[in-house]
Amino acid sequence: MPRLLPRTDRCFVAVALTLLFCVTGAVAQNPTPAPSISLPGSQSPFTGSEPEGKATPEVLQLSFQDAIDRGLRNNLGLLLSGDQTITARGERWKELSNLLPNLSARVLENVQTQSLTALGLKGNLLNSPTPLPRVIGPFNYFDARASLSQSLFNFKDIEKERAASESMKSAQYTYKDAREVVVLAVGNAYLLAIATTARIETTDAQVKNAQALYDKAIDQQRAGLTPAIDTLRSQVELQTRQQQLIAAHNDYAKQKLSLARVIGLPPGQEFLLTEKAPYQALTPLPLETYLQRAYTSRSDYQAAQAQVRSAELSRRAATAGYYPSLDVNANYGDIGVTPGQSNGTWQVNGGLTIPIFAGGKTHSDVLEADAQLKQSRSQLADLRGRIDYEVRASLLDLNSAAEQVEVARSSVELAEQTLAQSEDRFTAGVADNLEVVQAQEAVAGAHENYIQSLYAHNLAKIELARAIGDAEQGVKRYLKGEH
Repeated sequence: MPRLLPRTDRCFVAVALTLLFCVTGAVAQNPTPAPSISLPGSQSPFTGSEPEGKATPEVLQLSFQDAIDRGLRNNLGLLLSGDQTITARGERWKELSNLLPNLSARVLENVQTQSLTALGLKGNLLNSPTPLPRVIGPFNYFDARASLSQSLFNFKDIEKERAASESMKSAQYTYKDAREVVVLAVGNAYLLAIATTARIETTDAQVKNAQALYDKAIDQQRAGLTPAIDTLRSQVELQTRQQQLIAAHNDYAKQKLSLARVIGLPPGQEFLLTEKAPYQALTPLPLETYLQRAYTSRSDYQAAQAQVRSAELSRRAATAGYYPSLDVNANYGDIGVTPGQSNGTWQVNGGLTIPIFAGGKTHSDVLEADAQLKQSRSQLADLRGRIDYEVRASLLDLNSAAEQVEVARSSVELAEQTLAQSEDRFTAGVADNLEVVQAQEAVAGAHENYIQSLYAHNLAKIELARAIGDAEQGVKRYLKGEH
């Protein structure tokens, strides 16, 4: 059988996959893709940040809300998404410029000579005895002129500007969705760190308990009450717990580094997490209520809808390549030998351009626009189904994790009672310390299950908030058990 990942790793991979689906969905729906989250071990913008400020000697007290606020300021994925929004705004202005008047001014001083021979003039001019010169000049003239060009009607440019406006809205919704992804990423990193803190506390208590058992085994061996194997067994148990404590401290240090990278703390900044693993039961609302909220509030769904509208307008713009367009051009200025001897002149002309044959370019534009529209509609339909799946899955995870927390809590109590009784039996000489060691292992396993279930329960709340598009505003309420 294949070897399963440890439970913590499975949770982290699940979160990474969730983030990947969230962001790559937004990428597929936008003309300017936003960066996506990838699996652990590869470079991902949402796992990095732009460090804010410089490290200070003080130890920073970091709460859950402080971490989210820093992530929303400094997370690299969000910063890049903001840049993509600016790019989309620039594309919209580019299309709008084709509809706005273009006004320019020019001042020209021209000095030149002219070759009459090159113009085909030969012989004498009007039978004059004076030969016609080969080159005349130099002569000059001055021209100061303002020019105006305006598209009076171009349906293709109008529809392209409308499509660009919808693309800009899609990019803005994608930026809002990126904020939701940052909250999920920061929340997961913070919960992992405080889960490791709880693991350190329980492992430290187990080390102390194993040390007491080892000391008692040595005393009883010296008194001739127990064999040497009991001492060896308790020593192995002690060293096992010590190894677990060392690993837990190392994991905690690495989790803090990951959290610092996500939220943009300056390198080398020392900080402490001020919150413990919270547990507040959350009574779920009806499924339809969550689905309605998700379809109304999720920014990635709104971005996909805007992208479909943009594709529809782009298709209309491509078809408009068959339509005529109307333009006007005008200029006014002074022209003469010198500015003091210049005369005012002006010119106005309008034209109707009728496309007759463009080599199939318009047809190719329509085919491409049709394909893009079909792709956008398919992605919207897929996203709607994925939202339904994510809401249902997060509710299943929430209910399952809540039940696991209750069972794990009871298991911890039972395991600790078993340990106390086995220690009493060992002290009374009724049993050897094998029973105590087994009870200690049961206690360690029960505490680990409780920590994991508590982490899974809190993470399920954040995932539910993300699934309905309320992560940024509602994550604190959900962790407190409020809707």
